Amino acid sequence: MNALEQRMVDVLKDLKENHHVVGVKAEFEAEGTRMEEALRLKEVITKAGLDLTIKIGGCEAIRDMYDARSIGVTRIVAPMIETPYALKKYLAATHMVYPKDEWETVDFLINVETKTGYENFQQMMDLPGSDQLKGIVLGRVDMTGSMGLTRDDINSEPIFKIAEELFVKAKKYGKECVIGGGVSAASIDFFKRLPQGCMDRYETRKVLFQLPGAIGTGSDKGILKAVGFELMWLKNKREFYHMIYEEDASRIDMLQKRYDKLIEEAGGQYK
Repeated sequence: MNALEQRMVDVLKDLKENHHVVGVKAEFEAEGTRMEEALRLKEVITKAGLDLTIKIGGCEAIRDMYDARSIGVTRIVAPMIETPYALKKYLAATHMVYPKDEWETVDFLINVETKTGYENFQQMMDLPGSDQLKGIVLGRVDMTGSMGLTRDDINSEPIFKIAEELFVKAKKYGKECVIGGGVSAASIDFFKRLPQGCMDRYETRKVLFQLPGAIGTGSDKGILKAVGFELMWLKNKREFYHMIYEEDASRIDMLQKRYDKLIEEAGGQYK
């Protein structure tokens, strides 16, 4: 573990102790997290005593699930679940990848992040086997996009009404309710307006906060510290791949100086 990763551990410990943070998230979907990145992140998270959530690439992203199992994640989230059939495929895939004893140690959630998913939510809850689903994550940025709105509308009244209706309904089925997408200090009032007990967590791009504590005093500072952690993680990734680039660049330079003319004379190519 390098010096920056050690500081990341300290940041996460502070977030856990003072800002009600319970986990960190990585995405095989939009972020395109690579396996080696996820393993390094898992080491950092474990040192801080937090859980890892992985967002996979689709309802039946089997390879992503196998990778998540190898890493040892606590939670898996499937994106863009819009129909009962997509939910059925997702739940079946989780059983294909995880043996029964391991399956019971992982929480499986879905993203409800489009108008279609919102409109079909009751049908999804009526699906036999939907009781296996731990919870839902409302993705506000994609939800606004699917409604013809913009990112600036994530805290708007139409999105609030969707969150309220979804979460009240989800709670009737015993589901955990999470909000993601454009979370900032400006989102706290949005969260506080929701019916008490309907929302369990919110998440920035990388960090998961637990309610009710995470909407109390100092919540704005916690969110800013979470952004700081994300910046540290991105810088750590950049340095990791830059080091690999430098190694390859040196090798390329040596080979070209030594062999370019000989390769051309042999009828080969190197450009």
